[in-house]
Amino acid sequence: MTDTPLWSPDPARADASRMAAFRGWLATERGVEVADYQELWEWSTRELEAFWGALAEFLGVRFHADYERVLGSTAMPGAEWFPGSTLNYAEHALSVGRDDDVAVIFEREDGLSTTRTYAELRAEVASVRAALVEVGVQRGDRVVALAPNMPRTLVAFLAAASLGATWSSCSPDFGVRAVADRFTQIEPVVLFAVDGYVYNGREFDVRPTIAALQSEIPSLRATVLIDYLTDATAPDTIPWSEFQREGELAFDPVPFDHPLWVLYSSGTTGLPKGIVQGHGGIVVEHLKMLALHSDFGPGDRFFWFTTTGWMMWNYLVSALLVGATAVMYDGSPAHPDMGALWRLAAQHKVTYFGTSAPYIQSCLKAHLTPARDHDLSSLRALGSTGAPLSEEGFQWIADEIGSDVQICSVSGGTDLCTAFVGSAPDVPVWRGELSCRTLGAAVESWSPEGKPLVDEVGELVITKPMPSMPLYLWADEDGSKMRESYFEPYPGVWRHGDWIRITPRGSAVIYGRSDSTLNRGGVRMGTSEFYRVVEAFDEVADSLVIDTSADREGELVCFLVLADGVALEEVEPALRKALRSALSPRHVPDRFVVIAEVPRTLNGKKCEVPVKKILAGVPPEQAVSRDALANPAALEAFLPS
Repeated sequence: MTDTPLWSPDPARADASRMAAFRGWLATERGVEVADYQELWEWSTRELEAFWGALAEFLGVRFHADYERVLGSTAMPGAEWFPGSTLNYAEHALSVGRDDDVAVIFEREDGLSTTRTYAELRAEVASVRAALVEVGVQRGDRVVALAPNMPRTLVAFLAAASLGATWSSCSPDFGVRAVADRFTQIEPVVLFAVDGYVYNGREFDVRPTIAALQSEIPSLRATVLIDYLTDATAPDTIPWSEFQREGELAFDPVPFDHPLWVLYSSGTTGLPKGIVQGHGGIVVEHLKMLALHSDFGPGDRFFWFTTTGWMMWNYLVSALLVGATAVMYDGSPAHPDMGALWRLAAQHKVTYFGTSAPYIQSCLKAHLTPARDHDLSSLRALGSTGAPLSEEGFQWIADEIGSDVQICSVSGGTDLCTAFVGSAPDVPVWRGELSCRTLGAAVESWSPEGKPLVDEVGELVITKPMPSMPLYLWADEDGSKMRESYFEPYPGVWRHGDWIRITPRGSAVIYGRSDSTLNRGGVRMGTSEFYRVVEAFDEVADSLVIDTSADREGELVCFLVLADGVALEEVEPALRKALRSALSPRHVPDRFVVIAEVPRTLNGKKCEVPVKKILAGVPPEQAVSRDALANPAALEAFLPS
């Protein structure tokens, strides 16, 4: 563990941050004196009611009916936050920015672009809200979208939320079965859908998917067709332009725990879990993350490369909660070349650029030099999530984006729609480490016996409730699915399913999924450590490591996607030597196998556990749902011959 930070906060900037203002406010208004971030985190997780109540007041949460207390029941699952209060997410999103401030900037890979001021966004939301009322949408009804990361998707979401309807979305590149598996569960009454989309220089027609969904979802009262590619029509749909109505912008107050949206698990081994989160929990959590941890406000421009099928879309649009600008992009990050997103950042003066760790790794391997090639002087922070960011990835950002750019490697999940390990404006960044546990997140590393660990790898657990934890899982009437998913083997404690190490200074390192751990001769290691070594080779485009051991000795197999023109015999000796040196002799694979591509979920995550099950003899149809994969043909390499 190095003691030299890769990035350190500028004292003047840290003192001017909202995090510093919150600490000052706590001292003045609450008599809470904390010397630094670590003390503030300790207080926030020790005094939950005091922290979340203070946060709501400091950040100006707009309650219509006041709460009886901050936290009723503290049980997990089942914690009761701000009982008695009412509010509305959409009101928070549309009440901060000034009329002429830019709310949304949109770019498509083929050059289509548009912007919305806050005044324009409010007017459009009002007209779609009025149309939803006209077709009978009421509080609690579900409204869904098969649409990309674009302004009209945002408009539809905010209009639904303003009424207390519950939102859900899928990216239009999802297959029919993947979308139906998600939407049919929740019985939506309105579907918004685009006629097609563009990706990697090609156009795709979505209308056959729309027709299939209409036949599979009998609860639909209306399907609204968004003219995204052409002026094409589709049977039994209402064009977007004809759907809007004259109406006043209004917000229906709903209880703090009223369902705001339904997100979904990956669904690799069955129907995706419908994860229900509430208006209030998302408002206070996203305000905390964006206002305090990211230090956002009016004038900031927030970009994250995402689709509407990933929780980062929900997180991105919450930039509106603090009056910032959401920068949306739809298309391939590598079209026409790997510089596409960096040109976007330069063109629109993005202040916070968010992406995935694999994208950073791809830029590193392509030897990109974004700061030399583009004007990134507006950029002050770069966020990374979706997988552990390697030490080399950290160093590439410092070298090629800028040493003054804060590296915000964060980890959390769809389950809470937030990061609970991440960064703060007053905490340094160390190479390969997530800077801190976020405020109010009682994250610990635990042994299998439930013993807290310091500077040792263990299960990532959250020992106290957070407001954005799921209200419930869809159709989980007795709560058994919720308990099985998150509260085993530690009853009353959230087990997230990742390996984590908390350092003595309070930073953290994530090692990948705990259910795909490499257990060689009793020595456990996360897969991210393995990938860091293997994928550092230019000859390796991608990899997947599988340990077939259970309670017995088995094989360690490394599947490789090699760069064009590379043969296995050219790189295997060097890989074995590097793994032996960097990890241990036990972690040198028994076999290297060349494959065409690594199977990934619709959100781009490696399918380690399903492949492990297939190699252990589980029938493929039981091990994985092909409809949950972005590239189901990639499974063929692992099936019995």
